[in-house]
Amino acid sequence: MKIDKFILAIIGVILLAWFFPQWGSPESSVPLDLIASVGISLIFFFYGLKLSPQQIKSGLKNWKLHILVQLSTFIVFPAIVLSFYPFIKTENGKIIWLAFLFLAALPSTVSSSVVMVSIAKGNIPAAIFNASISGLIGIVVTPLWMGLFLQQTAIDFNLGEIYVKLVTEILLPVVVGLLLQRYWGEYARKYNRYLTLFDKSVILLIIFKSFSHSFENKVFSVVDMLDLSLIIAAVILLFYAVYFFTSYFSRLLGFTAEDQITAQFCGTKKSLVHGTVFAKILFQQSATTGIMLLPIMIFHPVQILIISFVATRLGKRK
Repeated sequence: MKIDKFILAIIGVILLAWFFPQWGSPESSVPLDLIASVGISLIFFFYGLKLSPQQIKSGLKNWKLHILVQLSTFIVFPAIVLSFYPFIKTENGKIIWLAFLFLAALPSTVSSSVVMVSIAKGNIPAAIFNASISGLIGIVVTPLWMGLFLQQTAIDFNLGEIYVKLVTEILLPVVVGLLLQRYWGEYARKYNRYLTLFDKSVILLIIFKSFSHSFENKVFSVVDMLDLSLIIAAVILLFYAVYFFTSYFSRLLGFTAEDQITAQFCGTKKSLVHGTVFAKILFQQSATTGIMLLPIMIFHPVQILIISFVATRLGKRK
């Protein structure tokens, strides 16, 4: 298996933020916040352009599969993390726990879900529908989950102000993209490779900004090697807990093999794109943004690695 170049780019950007944190500070002469905000709006505008109304309509029929995927994404993931809340005693432990709740509350990822389902010979239209609709649901649900706990912390969290930003920076561009889909949708799908490259460039910029701010304020001093090892182990266990949950209920509901693949692949994914975008809006200028992104940035390569092996094996079946 080849190493994902995007993962290598993320590691490179974090190292750059470590050595030159001043480049991403609020006092920097380069307006990184403004560039990132414009980039986010363009990402979701293109997202709207690529959404096919016909695929969404046809996908609505398989409602049991969709309910299982969305429940897994927005209820089961957070419920598992919430079950550990009574055991968190220290302030540092609470910050790391909040980072896991943020991971758990994020929507599913679109591109890798659809690609992996395709490799495994699963239900591709249902994967496209679920991955696409998940991003829209996350605009509402993710801030609600985080709002239950962030309002009790020192992090500046104004739910009303956050929803205004989410509507203007994310939802409005999606709607405009959907309205223009009949004119430019074909071009967006045709040049999807270049649009994906643009998406990843914006995400790398946001990651650099977040981590440089955290390094500058020495936030990562609360995470030692033991903590990092435990975070990696917890991420893997969280993935497998939801993977087996979706497998069990897929069989219980009598899904076909294709539908079970889609349920497991889409219901266990979390979007790094939405994670970095939401972190920028939810945590604003908080120095803890880097830590909040840590679990999702570990989860991203873990989910791709595990599902790649499973998808390749399933794709060889007759």
